Amino acid sequence: MKGIFYILISTTCFALVNLCVKILAGSDSVFELETQDYSPFQIVFFRSIISLSICIAIIKAKGIPFFGNNKKWLIVRGVFGATALTLFFYTIKNLPLAIATTVQYLSPVFTVIFAIFLVNEKVKPIQWLYFAISFAGVVLIGLTKGDVNTAAIDPFWVIMGVVSALGSGIAYNAIMKCRLTDAPITIVMYFPLISTPITLIISLANGFVIPQGAEWILILIIGIFTQIAQIYMTKALHAEKASIVTPFKYFGAIYAIFIGSFVFFEDLVPMLYLGILLIISGVLLNSIGKIMDSFRKKLS
Repeated sequence: MKGIFYILISTTCFALVNLCVKILAGSDSVFELETQDYSPFQIVFFRSIISLSICIAIIKAKGIPFFGNNKKWLIVRGVFGATALTLFFYTIKNLPLAIATTVQYLSPVFTVIFAIFLVNEKVKPIQWLYFAISFAGVVLIGLTKGDVNTAAIDPFWVIMGVVSALGSGIAYNAIMKCRLTDAPITIVMYFPLISTPITLIISLANGFVIPQGAEWILILIIGIFTQIAQIYMTKALHAEKASIVTPFKYFGAIYAIFIGSFVFFEDLVPMLYLGILLIISGVLLNSIGKIMDSFRKKLS
């Protein structure tokens, strides 16, 4: 299935991007790279300006209408996508990578909840149980007192991760709203179109940092591979139903655990792993249930 192949490419690219973001945010790693103190807003700006440049070049080459057709939902996609990503980069900076990534995986839960009102998604009672399992994992992570690299988990950043996932859920619904009206590259472009000027102004107001040496390589990787990840995520949502492709996003949690352990020296206590397991289990059970429903409808 093309949709599954696309989402696996997207997930792998996002894992590489998250690795580079955490290094650029000043975290100690096996690479022993000393970076300047970049705010998440400035990292989002770098990512956005590269993505915007690529999008404009592709749109002009293909002769696609620059501002698209479904402007209302394109703007919604841009605003909530930019907000979600900025908060996510803050959580990457302030939480272990595995925790920040896993809490972000609540976004499919919010996608389904908002889809009830936006696209008349039908939710079965058992799905609410699955959602409750995922949120129980978030609560467990927020209440865990164990240390990670001598720093305790801050519940505030766990909550910000949930807010980031909420914003992503709205953005994903907007993507689905636009899938019949606009090209994937146009949908992708609205994110940097909105985020670039906003994050530039905030970055300048708080002291813009000029990249040096290897930092340029990290910035280019973040910009280019995010673009690839966004395009293939959008292609995946266009090629298949969200319930089919969503389970394969959770390979990213496996990436995050391994990268956190072997690159950033993150030693999570057992209760945190249990919280991660609950979050992913709840979302996966929901996705698997929807896949089975889809197969049953095809067979009937």
